[in-house]
This record gives sequence, structure tokens and C-alpha cells, in this order.
Amino acid sequence: MFQPFLHHLEKELFSRFELSSRPITSELEFQVSKRGKTPAMIESWSYQCPQFRKIRYTYINAGEMAQIFNSVIYPRHNYDLPLLGVDFLALGKKKILVVLDFQPLFRDPEYLEKYIEPMRTIRDKYNELAQDLPMKFYDASQYFSPYLLFAKTDPETVLKRLLPAYQEYIQLYWQLSEKAEPLTQPEQIERIVKAQQDYDQYSAERDPASGLFSSYFGHEWSEKFLYEFLFEDANPVAVPTEVAVPTEV
Repeated sequence: MFQPFLHHLEKELFSRFELSSRPITSELEFQVSKRGKTPAMIESWSYQCPQFRKIRYTYINAGEMAQIFNSVIYPRHNYDLPLLGVDFLALGKKKILVVLDFQPLFRDPEYLEKYIEPMRTIRDKYNELAQDLPMKFYDASQYFSPYLLFAKTDPETVLKRLLPAYQEYIQLYWQLSEKAEPLTQPEQIERIVKAQQDYDQYSAERDPASGLFSSYFGHEWSEKFLYEFLFEDANPVAVPTEVAVPTEV
């Protein structure tokens, strides 16, 4: 369901930036699980370039049971850009949840005006994808913008509305990155370092997908994937070995 989104991102990345691969172990790069009735495949990619220190994306294909596309782009620490976050989840064709946002590192008015306010026009154009849904695992006031796309939807809307919205959001993100001025003061850069570390810690502790990873690939692999790939700047915390699997979106 979300392969066109992955292919568009790859086309954009490789045509615009001088990418080099970031290290990822073969164990975390690709896995196939035969647990349950439907085999599940997970594959991940990670790159870097002069503008972005970490570009990661992951695709889970479990046939009609599950299709998941997740990506986060982290700017270099000398840029105060928000993170680009993508999380598209389909558990069957009737349970589809999509999240797309420029995830702000700071909440001061000047920052929001510079990096978040430009999203308004696109969000308003795709208002049906900006539903007022409750967040079960996250605080909407942290690392989410007022103009995120967050919706329960259907396969037709995914292709006809979400795909062009996604393309426009990505285009805007590139434009903002081209205009961004590199920071030079050590204290400014350290502030970005801490903000990105805090984002990883916050996200790792709340990511509901860890239960899904565990159900397909086991708890030990899921923990490695969470802390060694998805949110590698986070410190592991004690968690129970039995992790709930999200069954509703």
C-alpha cells in the first residue's frame, strides 16, 4: 500500500543529495518472520549527507495483514530544522492510520513562524487528513506541529489524497532546508544536540510499534531495533518482556 511513498522518497533523496550509507547491521537491515499465519518482512535503510546526519526509513510487508512505512529525517546538528516524520500504518484495509509532520524541536514563536507556519497552506488543502484524533501514546504538545496530517483513512484516499499531500510536504521540507542558515555558536549547536537526543528518548519510550515488532520478530530483536536503529540516541529503559500489540488504530 505504501510502496509508492517509499519510492518517491528514495527518488527525491538520490536526485537531490550526495548520500552515503550509515552503518546498520544485517540483522536489523532485513528480517523475515514466519510467526502467525502470514509471513512478515521488514527492511530498513539509513543514509547521511551534508544537510542531514541521519535519514532512515523502514518498510514492513505482511501482505494484507499489515503494511507499514516509517521514516524520520534528522538534520545535522548545526541546523535547527524540525525533523521530518512519517508513520503510515495499515492493519488490513479497514484500519489505516497516517501521520505526517515537521516535528518541531522547539516551541518558541520565532521558530514556529519560521519552520512550521509554512505548512499551513498544504494542511488546509488536505484538511480531511487533519482529523482531530486523540493521541494514545504521545503528548500532542511535544514534537508535533499544529499542521500535522493525522487521520484514519482508506486505501483510495491513501493514493488519491495522501500521496500528493506527502509529496508537497516533502517538497516544502527541502525548500526550508535549502534556506536554513548553519549555526556557528557552540551553545547553539549543543542545544540542537540535546533537543534531538531528547526526541529520541521520548520517542523510544512511547513508540507503540515496538509491540508489533515483538509480535513478528521477538522481543530481543525489537529492543535492538528500537535502540540501535530507530532511536539510537536514546538510553534503554527497563520494560516488561510481555509487550502489548496494538490491535486498533
